[in-house]
Amino acid sequence: MSQASVPLSARSHTRSSPAEQVVDDQAAIDTLFDVLDDADSRCILDATDGVALSASEIAETCDLPLSTTYRKLDQLADADLLSKGLRISRSGKHTAEYERAIDDITVSVTSSGLEVRVTYRDVSDSESIVA
Repeated sequence: MSQASVPLSARSHTRSSPAEQVVDDQAAIDTLFDVLDDADSRCILDATDGVALSASEIAETCDLPLSTTYRKLDQLADADLLSKGLRISRSGKHTAEYERAIDDITVSVTSSGLEVRVTYRDVSDSESIVA
């Protein structure tokens, strides 16, 4: 049976703001750095680049325990680095799926300190059908 992904416009963490955003809150910058400093989180971001995967698929791809995968997924979604959707199945078993929500993070040193810019993906182009 085929499965379909809920359009990203219906997913959590969708954005109506510009594609590039300056992060000026120190707590948010610290969270971004903490998440990006973690090798498992970086593996998840790589695995979900352009493809929506379930937690089980991510755990297998990144060779992580499922419990660790869920913890990392929550951290990445809370930091707005992943979008979370729902894979709809005709059998009635629906599965959460995750896809990278960003293209780029740029850190610059300025006279006033660090400037962090996050470039988010255009979520309107990411609708997909999953077999």
